Amino acid sequence: MNNRLFQNILYFIIATIVLTLAVQVYWNYKNYEKNLQSFQNDVQISLDNALENYYATLAEENHMTFIDLDAKNSSPENIIKMLNTEKMDSLAISIEDDMGKNYDSITQIIKSGSEERALTYSKNGTKLTNLKIIRGKKAADSIKLLKNITSIYISIQDDSLKLKELSPLITKELKRKQIEIPFSLKFSGKDSIETKYNSDIVTTDFFTTDAKSKFLKDNESLAMQYPNATLIVLREGLSGILISILLVLGVIACLFYLLQIIKNQRQLSEMKNDLISNITHEFKTPISTIGVAIESIKDFKGIDDKKRTNKYLNISKDQLGKLNTMVEKLLETATLDSDQLELHKEPQDIVVLLNDAIKELRMRATDENIKFNCSEDSLMATIDRFHIENAINNILDNALKYGGTEIEVSLSKKNNTVLIEISDNGNSLTKHSKDKIFEKFYRVSKGNTHDVKGFGIGLYYSKKIIDNHNGTLQLILQPNQTTFKIMLPND
Repeated sequence: MNNRLFQNILYFIIATIVLTLAVQVYWNYKNYEKNLQSFQNDVQISLDNALENYYATLAEENHMTFIDLDAKNSSPENIIKMLNTEKMDSLAISIEDDMGKNYDSITQIIKSGSEERALTYSKNGTKLTNLKIIRGKKAADSIKLLKNITSIYISIQDDSLKLKELSPLITKELKRKQIEIPFSLKFSGKDSIETKYNSDIVTTDFFTTDAKSKFLKDNESLAMQYPNATLIVLREGLSGILISILLVLGVIACLFYLLQIIKNQRQLSEMKNDLISNITHEFKTPISTIGVAIESIKDFKGIDDKKRTNKYLNISKDQLGKLNTMVEKLLETATLDSDQLELHKEPQDIVVLLNDAIKELRMRATDENIKFNCSEDSLMATIDRFHIENAINNILDNALKYGGTEIEVSLSKKNNTVLIEISDNGNSLTKHSKDKIFEKFYRVSKGNTHDVKGFGIGLYYSKKIIDNHNGTLQLILQPNQTTFKIMLPND
């Protein structure tokens, strides 16, 4: 996959994520607005219903039924005594001032103990009527079939609204809508007179809802104030928001997973091409050398010269050994991946093993200074000598190829652990390569070329072998120093 295609896929994934986020944010915002409007409508309906119930209850309590008693059985003198003529005259004057002379009679309610009576005085003074009063609509309904009953519905004349009595009705209506919020009330009547209830809870961010009941007169208004409903609405829509977030995260995770797969496939493709190139180069050199040796024996009559023949045969043998070693490395890597590697662990002296490995390294080193620090004469560990030796040799070989001019090997015992540190003063590794150095087929490169040819499986093999011994292999980078730290159990 070329870089252009990979970048286009990356841009497409980013655009998809941004578009998905934008759609989900827009959808959640619109859903929030809808829920907020629904909440405000519920509050409005609750306020209006509570006000309707308040006035309905008030109307029922002011419902009066007048029973006309037989005035003939009552003494006119007694009736006149019962009337407060001064009050009746004053009331008549007041009515004439407000309504003119457009009235027929005046009724005066008189309390006598627990009983209420009403005396109606006609305008022309020709008739007095003695009435019995029954308050409440239920009581009136129970006697509505009786004769001589006049039912009168008294209209409500109260100029002020009792907010304290209205408040429980509003709370009840809100609970029916499954809403529990604190609120305050403000009633404005004629002459701009205001009454308030629970106004000390009001802050600047409170919402206001005005009552729309027809019971309120033109010059009256009732306002209900309650806290900002944003958090309440968000809590109600929390499930939808969480589902939306989960879907967005799922889409983003899938897209990034797809991007990671594409990236890994790209890296595998590059590593495959690099591996094929390295294998071709590594195999071609010994094959060419063997071919030249055979041609020399054939064309230059080397078969008659035993000394020259042995020389060419030894060269061929060495090159075949290299080919065999490379093939074994590839086969060992395949074995590691299939989890079929069998370890034959036996007690081994690590001091002897390292001495042998360093001795071989010094034979191959030309300009490098190699040191071995060990405070122990003998240090035993239960290991598979063949594989551990190969793992250590791979790390030493890596220090020789890619490290500096100073190589130092240290061996020590720490509690029940054998600690081996292989350091060099090279600086070819970076933090980026540190995270990938133990990956299969990974090789540190400069540009599009590698300074030293290889398969990139040496450190991968070492890490696998040490892990299978329940040990650890770590890379520590410091300025002008690279250290491979091996820890093996010593039990």
